[in-house]
Amino acid sequence: MKLTGNTIFITGGGSGIGGGLAEALHKLGNKVIIAGRRRSHLDEMIAANPGMQAVDLDIANPTNIEQVARQLIADHPGLNVLINNAGIMQLDRAAGRIDDAMMVSTITTNLMGPIRMTSALIEHLKGQDDAVVAYTTSVLGFVPMAPTAIYSSTKAALHSYILSQRFMLKETKVRVLEIAPPWVRTELMNSQEAEQAMPLEQFVAQTIAVLATDADEILVEAAKPLRANAGPNEHFFVDQFNTQMTALFAGG
Repeated sequence: MKLTGNTIFITGGGSGIGGGLAEALHKLGNKVIIAGRRRSHLDEMIAANPGMQAVDLDIANPTNIEQVARQLIADHPGLNVLINNAGIMQLDRAAGRIDDAMMVSTITTNLMGPIRMTSALIEHLKGQDDAVVAYTTSVLGFVPMAPTAIYSSTKAALHSYILSQRFMLKETKVRVLEIAPPWVRTELMNSQEAEQAMPLEQFVAQTIAVLATDADEILVEAAKPLRANAGPNEHFFVDQFNTQMTALFAGG
């Protein structure tokens, strides 16, 4: 991915990984527009980064997505990079009764939201040079964390969609990238102070370095062991991983 001179739209850009990427890409000389539901977070981000812009967006609302997409194209005709980053993560109970509202909210935000956002902008992006559609998924799309089964499932589904979309767009000017973070210190699951989680600044720096390459999957070193899980040992690996994670969350 070209790292400078782009016009970049980042959903969920008011904090966490989206905010970290927004600041890093802004400093590299890109025009960055961030979006999210919490206006206070957006205002803090653009105040700290003069020249950055923000729009209100409810990624769970398809009408709002279409409105924002039309406005983006009108206000920023040079838009050539979309980073689908917005997401939510909550504990669930795959062994018991699932909270239906939580399930619908997670699937709508994490899976349907980025698909809808990309759909609303894809024809515009096809006409741009150095066009990129990127999605923030998770290593939990490859190795599910049992206490967050629905979240993990949405990331696995999004990974599958990315593979299909990349294939379907291979004859166009649009590159499709997948950013698959490990556990990072963000607001998700109140992980800001988690010792086992990767510091956000470190994650962003390593991610930017990989974005500068020709890689389609953007993996920092800490993500690679989980991404490499596949094949006949998958069930053993998943069981071992979840034994550790369940004990960790039970202890917390």
